[in-house]
Amino acid sequence: MVNGRCESNMANVSGVIVNKPVFGHEIYGEGFYYFDVKVKRLSNSFDVIPVTVSERLADFSEYEPGRYIEVEGQFRSYNTMQPDGSTKLMLTVFARDIIFFGPGESLETDKNEVVLDGFICKKPVYRKTPFNREITDFLLAVNRSYNKSDYIPCISWGRNARFCGKRSVGENVRITGRMQSRKYEKKFEDGTVVEKVAYEVSVSQIEVNKESVPQTEEAQPVVEE
Repeated sequence: MVNGRCESNMANVSGVIVNKPVFGHEIYGEGFYYFDVKVKRLSNSFDVIPVTVSERLADFSEYEPGRYIEVEGQFRSYNTMQPDGSTKLMLTVFARDIIFFGPGESLETDKNEVVLDGFICKKPVYRKTPFNREITDFLLAVNRSYNKSDYIPCISWGRNARFCGKRSVGENVRITGRMQSRKYEKKFEDGTVVEKVAYEVSVSQIEVNKESVPQTEEAQPVVEE
């Protein structure tokens, strides 16, 4: 539950604006813009979270880099076409409301909360790191209006990893966690190495809907390896 509401997709994040919004796309005459928010972790490291905002939501003169804001909305996914003709799954906080703080103002602790209620659409992968940490990766399909779904990569740790590793495709789960960004290097066949950024939800709590009926086939969203 975020801000007292109970929905299938809720995201709440606060931090510092990294860059001015840039135009992304238009739907039925309404323009949407992209910008990033830098969110501090308790460890003092940072996540840089992409945000999508409608031109109708606020005066863009307020979106100054370095200004502290709080964004409430949903964590969504969409596919974008790459120069080589492939598609890539993009993740973003779709803003429903934004609060702008005054000069020098901020929350004592940055917010980074997400609650998702969806269906496991790809077999969870359980593994151990070289440092013997238990991790499970899984993909969650979260339904929204107009017969659309958001496909959200999730990662769980420790006992949650063991629990998630036993889940089946088609199970309905509700998770609570935080959005995180991490850099990694992708090596191509010609030896070229490119630094990329992955976005996912780090799961802190997970609950299974016992009435959900597992499916026999996996969904096939497009996810960049």
